[in-house]
Amino acid sequence: MNVFSSFGRTRAQKLQMPNSSSVSVFFLLGFADTRELQLLHFGLFLGIYLAALLGNGLILTAVACDHRLHTPMYFFLLNLALLDLGSISTTLPKAMANSLWDTRAITYEGCAAQVFLFVSLSGAEFSLLTVMAYDRYVAICKPLHYGSLLGRRACAKMAAAAWGSGVLDAVLHTANTFSLPLCQGNALDQFFCEIPQILKLSCSDSYLREVGALVFSISLVFSCFVFIVVSYMQIFRVVLRMPSEQGRHKAFATCLPHLTVVSLFVSTGMFAYLKPPSISSLSLDLVVAVLYSVVPPAVNPLIYSMRNQELKDAVKKLFLFLLLKHEY
Repeated sequence: MNVFSSFGRTRAQKLQMPNSSSVSVFFLLGFADTRELQLLHFGLFLGIYLAALLGNGLILTAVACDHRLHTPMYFFLLNLALLDLGSISTTLPKAMANSLWDTRAITYEGCAAQVFLFVSLSGAEFSLLTVMAYDRYVAICKPLHYGSLLGRRACAKMAAAAWGSGVLDAVLHTANTFSLPLCQGNALDQFFCEIPQILKLSCSDSYLREVGALVFSISLVFSCFVFIVVSYMQIFRVVLRMPSEQGRHKAFATCLPHLTVVSLFVSTGMFAYLKPPSISSLSLDLVVAVLYSVVPPAVNPLIYSMRNQELKDAVKKLFLFLLLKHEY
């Protein structure tokens, strides 16, 4: 049996809605209807979710408790961990509940909230990754000005701007998406409320407003991406001129995790939203959605901790403290 069974889709598509005002519930049809596969999806997502909670929770606790990590780089990393926790908590708990309880429904209001939270957190994360690229640029290319350019107040303002840009982007997309009349039913071929899937339900002549908002977002993302690329071109130019091999190694060790996270975030997100319709399919859309919405929040803590000795030491110190506290 095909894991993307048509049973649920046929059932939901019978509910043809003339416009969005008459839609009170959406059906998320990304998963199979067979009980065994539903439980498999639940177990897989539960494992990923717990890994994300543990990894990001450790980073939050280590950065907050270790005064040696009270620097701009780790302040931004703490914000990234918060965004990752929020992003994965927006999509996975509902998907796991649907798989566990053999249901597909999500309310209209719940779907709108899911879109708003996911878009705001994802947009804020990319803005924050841009700020983190600037942090690495100043630390390596302008080390003498690091304290003045990235003081406590400046870091707080940049983090607030990143969060605020995500909220503004989410307001724009949520308002546009949920003001469209829906003429194609209320069945979404995805495990969470994704804007492209909702647009497929809209009337053919009414989705251009959301396309305009999407063009705006793509332009903003492209500008941030260009800034990141230019920053790293300057960083690599300076690093390769360093006379000390140890200095080059230390500089690369602080940059490569961030560059890996940016590459993963951008590549999966761009493929999800810019892939041509000719290669679109239910199974591919589901895999890509998992890659850009679920995988990054779970693996980002691992990426940042693999080559960061300071973070490793802080986590070990935290574990030792908890162990000694438990013994006494």
